Amino acid sequence: MTIDAYPDRAVRAAIAARFERLPLCRWHVTVRLIVGAVTFFEAFDQLLIAYALPDLRKEWHLSTSAATLLLTVGSIGMLIGALLSGRLADRFGRVKVIAACIGVSSVANLALAASSTPGLFLGVRFIQGLAIGGEVPVAATFIAEITRSHRRGRFVLLYELVFPAGLTIGALVAAWVVPLLGWRWMYALAAVPGLLCILVKRSVPESPRWLAEHGRVQEADEVMTRIETEVERVTGEPLPPVPAAPAAPPEPVPAAEASSGLRGLFTGRYRRRTLVIGALWFAGYFVNYGITSWLPTIYQHRYGLSLSDALLYSTVTSCAGLLGCLVAALTVDRAGRRRVITGCLAGAAAGLLVLAYVGARTPLEVLVWTSFAAVFFFGSNICLYLYTPELFPTRMRALGSSVGGAMNRLGVILGPIVVGIVYAGGHMSSVFVMLGAVALAGAVVAALGAEETAGRRLEEISP
Repeated sequence: MTIDAYPDRAVRAAIAARFERLPLCRWHVTVRLIVGAVTFFEAFDQLLIAYALPDLRKEWHLSTSAATLLLTVGSIGMLIGALLSGRLADRFGRVKVIAACIGVSSVANLALAASSTPGLFLGVRFIQGLAIGGEVPVAATFIAEITRSHRRGRFVLLYELVFPAGLTIGALVAAWVVPLLGWRWMYALAAVPGLLCILVKRSVPESPRWLAEHGRVQEADEVMTRIETEVERVTGEPLPPVPAAPAAPPEPVPAAEASSGLRGLFTGRYRRRTLVIGALWFAGYFVNYGITSWLPTIYQHRYGLSLSDALLYSTVTSCAGLLGCLVAALTVDRAGRRRVITGCLAGAAAGLLVLAYVGARTPLEVLVWTSFAAVFFFGSNICLYLYTPELFPTRMRALGSSVGGAMNRLGVILGPIVVGIVYAGGHMSSVFVMLGAVALAGAVVAALGAEETAGRRLEEISP
């Protein structure tokens, strides 16, 4: 039994066809830069705790368990924020949620800078986590929805590079600001980009795909027309004709797959996609944050490096990860999503297992092999921001992305906790064996369960 779940399918198909004829131009880049700036500073905010932690431990006399809680409470907020934001964005729109998240995160930075006790700091970190966790998957969904299928991977991932760039710049700024001015100034400076919420509201149009999906047909047409007019203006050329509709109407959506919400994610073809993408998000970020959250502390307390040297070594690893993201962005359309994710997770596993084998005897060994692994696990993780929105239809695309984001945050939470437990036992090699095994498991899941989406229209992949 099948069902035409939404009577306006022809309208949605027409909006998709109008996007397919738009040449990539300055309009796309401008929107990508504005939304990218928001994502950049959310990434910046996310990593600051790792660079503030050594000073916080000293100032507030924190135990290892208390320091671990400071690391993870923001991630708990991100997990909840990811799940909430998907529902909100599918109901109220992508742009409203993006703007609200950057505003909340900015105010939270001011409150963190003024925090006088660990308890207050914990509470504010949780609230900021709600905003960071909410913005990132919704922004990825929005960028995917305004992009045509041809070379979508490169366009979206060049946008997604702003996230690891934010991590890297955050590391560089923190490595300079924290030793010089202290951790409070670092958070105060991070509050300034909150003004971007005004720019987003004024300059970024709502997704026409989302408007059409919610029956706001006239508004979707008006927004799409404004976009087309702007593209014609910046290119100086008329747009090509809208591609002809197929001779036969699109196949109705099977009744089992017509649901939306959480139920829809676990019915029909979407059940396998949800389980696979959840496992990949978890594995990639368990490894990522299991390493990066603890590296400054490990360098300082395990190997006796100064605070500035510990932060510098950690920054090198982040820079290596940024290189991996760039390589993934340039190859993902040609090689395909499945091959890139599988190969990257396998490469990360190889680097971490080699580090475990050689014994992590010196800080230089740790630097070399964690940086090698970072090239791969950063490359895998950035591809998930492209891949996840492709796997779900517009009616639940933000929610599907947010469930992936929630599994991401679960990995972010558990990675530092598990590494902290193993590290407290004094077994450095065991840390890298465990992380390498998780990366290898992720590679197996991608190889056996991931569906290829490169070069296909969103409506073709997910009716």
